[in-house]
Amino acid sequence: MSRRARWIVVAVLAGFSSVYALATPYGVLLAAPMFAMQLPYVLRLSRPARLLPAQAVIAYAATAWLDVPVGLLGFLGGSLLLTRLWPLAIPVAVSAAIIDRESFDSTISMILISLIIYGLTRLIEQVDEVQATRRALAATAVSEERLRIAAQLNDGLGRALAGITQRLSAEDPSRESIAEVVGTARLALAEARSAASGYRATSLAPEITTARAMLSAAGVPVEVQIGHTEPLGPPGALLAAVLRESVTQVVRHGGATFCAIETRLLAHEVRLRVTNDGVPNAGEELLGDLPARLAEAGGTLTTSLSPQGHHIVEAMLPQLAEESATLYDTEHAYALSISLLTAILVGFSAKALLQAPSNLLVPGLVLLAAIVFMHLSLFRGRHTVGLLVMAALAYAPIALFGRAWLGIAGFLAGPLLLTFPWAWGLSLVAAEMASVAVIGFLLGLPVPVVVNYTVSTLVTGLVIYSLSRLAQVVKELREAKEELARTAVVEERLRAARDLHDLLGHSLAAILLKCELARRLDAPRARVELAEALEMAEGAKADLRAVSGGQLELELVAEAESARSVLTAAGIEVSLSLGHEALASDAETVLSAVLREAVTNVLRHSSARHCAIATVTEARGIRLRVRNDGVASVQGRPGSAGVGNLTTRLETLGGRLATSHGEGRFELTAWAPYEVAAVGTR
Repeated sequence: MSRRARWIVVAVLAGFSSVYALATPYGVLLAAPMFAMQLPYVLRLSRPARLLPAQAVIAYAATAWLDVPVGLLGFLGGSLLLTRLWPLAIPVAVSAAIIDRESFDSTISMILISLIIYGLTRLIEQVDEVQATRRALAATAVSEERLRIAAQLNDGLGRALAGITQRLSAEDPSRESIAEVVGTARLALAEARSAASGYRATSLAPEITTARAMLSAAGVPVEVQIGHTEPLGPPGALLAAVLRESVTQVVRHGGATFCAIETRLLAHEVRLRVTNDGVPNAGEELLGDLPARLAEAGGTLTTSLSPQGHHIVEAMLPQLAEESATLYDTEHAYALSISLLTAILVGFSAKALLQAPSNLLVPGLVLLAAIVFMHLSLFRGRHTVGLLVMAALAYAPIALFGRAWLGIAGFLAGPLLLTFPWAWGLSLVAAEMASVAVIGFLLGLPVPVVVNYTVSTLVTGLVIYSLSRLAQVVKELREAKEELARTAVVEERLRAARDLHDLLGHSLAAILLKCELARRLDAPRARVELAEALEMAEGAKADLRAVSGGQLELELVAEAESARSVLTAAGIEVSLSLGHEALASDAETVLSAVLREAVTNVLRHSSARHCAIATVTEARGIRLRVRNDGVASVQGRPGSAGVGNLTTRLETLGGRLATSHGEGRFELTAWAPYEVAAVGTR
């Protein structure tokens, strides 16, 4: 985008240069170096101010001795405005008025060119500044969010883990001390899950990812249309619950041949719609207490049938998203552009009035004021009716004003370039230039004058277009920059939620299980379990650092051994078979997190007696399978937060997650691509 912006400015400068190149027989020899010496300011080359003496010599020599219009001094004036020597632009303008004392037309042109060069170059600098700091702003926002998360977690979970470690480090912990550890671990686990839920609630994105994975695994084609802006804040949790339950119903009942998930942002409301053709009953009773919960939050939840017989679940909630602070003054570019555009329109209007008969000054002033007003009122958007009115104001008065009004046609060229696609806009401007040339000949103007008006039509249009478009570019880039920062913060919160749930939550649950077991065993066996619990507590501290933004690497073999220890402590028989090759660290960490979540689900959602954990190398990746018995119901598990987290983690690596159940068994399968670091079998 920055390159395109520069080309726009270069085209404007070339247009101005061409006007003076055609002014005298020596015009090309003079305009070319002035144009070349202006480019370093636009292209951001080093120390362009060194060219100022040469610019001054060429400009004054041309205007004083070669009869070139003093408008050429505008290049010098614009260059001065861009440097610390900007006060010297005022004497340059005064000297132009002295040289052009018989007519102020060229002096006005000189001032306008100076302002245009200054304004366009400053807008280019703003484009560069915004683009250069986009990623830096996102990184800063993420760093600040990590510090905030770390402060929140260390204040509660950090102190809890420190207390657990201190008590377990005692030479012979008493039963009262172990009981305190159990209570602390239980509270810390609840706090970790609550914090994870809170971070996830800011965004609907993870639940959409989970829903897509569930439907795809069930063989239901899914179409997703995202129309909301993250983060959603508190409404995200309720909408996630609606989406989870709706998709669960589609998967549970089967028979659906399609499912569409759509979100929209309307005024201050965010809406979620889930449409399918498989659920036999779209009644609200299938959604449990969700209608009441949305009503309490000021929203609605309705079910209906479409004319095609499709079942629709639609939820609406007021948008209570966090307000993002304005990181930059996004209106500054518009203020600069509007000010310059106003000055340019007034200046060109003054040039037209200088040539108008004295008896037509008042009507001419009224018409030009109308044109200027329309340009400024339509600055942020062009409309067909407005274009038609401006076209009438540009052409109709020519019959009355003659040559004096011919230059006003350029006022129409800019809006044409802004309104239509580039190819269409240029074609229309070319047609307008041709019409100016024809009208000039019909008015009996000399050929050089006709050429000057024709080229000026394009140049004026490019100036108006460039001021408007560059201001829009700066605004778009700044909005994209702030959106990138907001998105990065949301992603950081979701990462923290995943790590809290998948890593720290598992560690705390394992510590709790080990300590509960130690309370029921004799002293020698209890010491063994407490030693393992202490080791897990130290690992939990590393997990907490990872949640706060630190780098965490897990080893699948070590995680599998830990899983066997935890499951065995819970009285579950474990079959462990590891046959994978060496993995890249990121893939190994993700599969280790998958294994942690799978083990947590076995403990929380089943009365398992047997659990089989296996890894195999296949299809240029590693497949991990965790299968357990003792499953009475899997309601809620496919769409649980944990499965959603794991789906997101694997998708970032190009992996996938699948679940299956039947006859009291549940199986979780994860596949991740690998990079073979060393040949061997574990």
